[in-house]
This record gives sequence, structure tokens and C-alpha cells, in this order.
Amino acid sequence: MSSAPPARHVLTDWRPEDPEFWNSTGRSIASRNLWISVPNLLLAFAIWMVWSMVVAKLKLIGFDFTTDQLFWLTALPALSGATLRIFYSFLVPILGGRLWTTISTLSLLVPAIGIGLAVQQPETPYWVFVALALACGLGGGNFASSMSNISFFYPKAEKGNALALNAGFGNLGVSVMQFLVPVVIVAGAFAPVVGAPQVAVDGEARSELWLQNAGFVWVPFILAAAVAAWVGMNDIASAKASFSSQAVVFKRKHNWIMCYLYVGTFGSFIGFSAAFPLLMRTLFPDVNSLQFAFLGPLVGAAARALTGWVSDKFGGEHVTHWVFLAMAGGVVAVLHSVGAWGTEPSFAVFFASFIWLFAWTGIGNASTFQMIPAIMRSDMPRLMPQADAVARLKASEMESAAIVGFSSAIGAYGGFVIPKLFGESLKATGGPETALLIFLAFYLSCVAVNWAFYGRKTSMLHAPQPSKLGAAA
Repeated sequence: MSSAPPARHVLTDWRPEDPEFWNSTGRSIASRNLWISVPNLLLAFAIWMVWSMVVAKLKLIGFDFTTDQLFWLTALPALSGATLRIFYSFLVPILGGRLWTTISTLSLLVPAIGIGLAVQQPETPYWVFVALALACGLGGGNFASSMSNISFFYPKAEKGNALALNAGFGNLGVSVMQFLVPVVIVAGAFAPVVGAPQVAVDGEARSELWLQNAGFVWVPFILAAAVAAWVGMNDIASAKASFSSQAVVFKRKHNWIMCYLYVGTFGSFIGFSAAFPLLMRTLFPDVNSLQFAFLGPLVGAAARALTGWVSDKFGGEHVTHWVFLAMAGGVVAVLHSVGAWGTEPSFAVFFASFIWLFAWTGIGNASTFQMIPAIMRSDMPRLMPQADAVARLKASEMESAAIVGFSSAIGAYGGFVIPKLFGESLKATGGPETALLIFLAFYLSCVAVNWAFYGRKTSMLHAPQPSKLGAAA
């Protein structure tokens, strides 16, 4: 009895490295999957970070939580999101990108609807808010599977730019959320549907807030994006792999090196995104700085989306070298802006320095992800000396996708570590200088690590290879 034919959405013949196939068939299919993936990922980032905006308003509407409790509510989405990424990074080859994108996007309804219901009840216990904070991490987990999925669709020459577009526009969800939520929570247009407003008390001022809109506003978009994924995306038959076959990346030293570098780029982006508003408000209380908070993540996301081609053209390892030098310079500028060397604190210099840092985190996010497929292709002749070029190419694609996902998981812990370091520095010394000096040392170490393994002329990315994977094309 013959097996059933593959479903319409399954691509059984997928050869992106074949120029004729790519130009005639592959490019249009890959582009469709990329541009459906983008809004799904944008919504995931919006839900992941929305909790920070909600928490900032809880005391105003009558929730009697301590500052420490509020801090943990802010930190928990980063912890759960980073941890979920570890598992999500392996799911696309097991379940398929189309199915998993649909499921993971629909899962965002849990925190979106949960937030909308919980904030309307002042008697809601703290443990419910803890559960909702952890559930917001579902959005953080989606990044790993989304990037893993898109990596399978593109040839080496265009992979860096494709991943940069997917991630950059996905990261834009943070800015979209920070811009949209303050608008919808003061608008009563949806009151008949979402419920009555809460009375917000800020000193002597009283106002009405529809804080539930911070969750409910995303529901129709989540449903639309999930339907688009189910209807329009594809699975790649050759990308199927079990967890055990992907788990080989835990033995690859380059997996762990790239995790280290990605902590420096994406870890900084998501950590600064979480800490930037509170840091501005704490250090410069006389400046109405929160209205500018969305600009940092916006610049970082735009830089990631628009600079992927630079790494494709010049090599991610070279771009990454300058990224970490520029970030080290940015930290020095921030130290100057907060009066670390006896200078007068300056909000203008502080804000400009952080915008500089956000921009370079975006460029570095793109460059480090561009490096991963190149590294694995270069290493396959050593890892699989008896295999032919086709087998090496397939193995490099599978391992690259797993490393992209796993490194994104480790990098996401920066969303917890960076705010925590700033908080501890402020508590211990009254200023952020100690945390900033730690960041400076870390970025300089990333310069050294990147140069030692990938940037120098005799590294694996520049030395002649005994067998070229390109022969498989």
C-alpha cells in the first residue's frame, strides 16, 4: 500500500542554493513565508514586553503590591521567555514551521486575555499576576522558533538579510507596544466590549484608565496573524529532524561561543529595552523622559532590519568586531553622562548615548546571526570528513537553525540580567556606574573572543577549506 502524498503546504523539493530553482521558484515562496512570519513575531515581542507597561500602572489603580513584588513581575517575562526559547529552538524541525507558528501565535491569547480580565478585579491575588507574567514569556519563546524556521528558506548569500528582516521587524513589536499601549489605555472607545474603566490616582490627580485594553487590543491581531500562518506558510520536508539529531549542537564549541556573543548583542537590546525607561526616570526625575522610551527599541529594531545586507556583503565577523568596539564606546559615553568622572550629569548626552547603544545592538544582532551558518558550513568538512557535499550542506543547515534558536534563548536572559545589575548598582552605590563598568568589560571581552575565533585572518572563516560545501549547489 503506497503512502499518502505530501500535503499541499509541504515543500518536498527545496533547493535554495540552486540559482535556477531559487530565481524561478524558491525566492517567491521564501518571501511569502518571511512576510507572514514578520507580523507573527512582532506580536510575540509586543506581548512579551507588554507586562512592563501594565505593571507600571497597577499601583495607580489600587493594587497594593510592594516595589519588590512589582520588580519581580517585570523580570519574570524575561526569565520565562528565555527559558522557553531553549525548547522552542528545536520544535520547527519536529513539528514543522507552519503548524508551530500557528500554535505559538495562538498561545499569545492566554496572556492577552488574562491581562484584560485580571486588571479589572482589584481583589485578583498576586499569584495570578505571577502566572500572567510568566505567560507573557510565551511571546519571548516564539523568537527562537521563528528564526529557526526562516533560516531554512534562504540560501547562504541571502540568509543574513532574511534573518535580519524577520528579527528586526519582530523586535519592532517592543516599540509598537510602548507607543500603542499608552494610547489605548486612556481611550474609552471600546468600553462597551472590554469593560468599565479603573480610577487611577496619582498624587492629587485622578483619571480614568482602561488598563484591560493593554491586553485586549492584541486579540484580533493575534487571530488574524495565526490564520495567515496556517493558510499561507509552508513546511520544508528536508528540514524535518528529531530532537536527538539536533541536540548534537550542544557538543559544538561554536554554539557556546556564539551564545556568548549574542548575549552581548540581543541580550543588550532586550535588557536595555527593559531598563531604559526606569533608568531615565530614576536618574533624571525632572525630565518627562518616558515619552521618549519607545525610541530606543525602535532604533535597535530598525538597525537590525536594515543592516543585514552589510554582514552578507562584508562578513558578519568583521561587522561584529566593530559592533562591540562601538558599544564599548557607547558605555563610556553613558558613564560620562551620569557624572562618573566628576562631570555634570546630562540627560541629552545620556539619551544620545543609549540611542547609539541601541543602534549598535541591532547591527550586532544581524551580524552575529549571519555568522552562524557561515561558521557551520566552514566546520562541516572537519566534523563530517567522510560525507559528501550534499550531506554536509544538509547537516550545516540543520545545525545552524538549532544554534540560531538556542543562542537566541541564552541571549534573552539579558532581559533579566541587565535590569537586575542596574538595580543592584543603584541600591549599593546610588548610581549605575558599577553596572556600566561590568558592561564595558564584557563588550571588550566580546571583541577579543570574536577576533580570536572568527575575525583574524587565520580563523576558520578565512582559512582555505579542504572541501567546499558550495559544491552541493
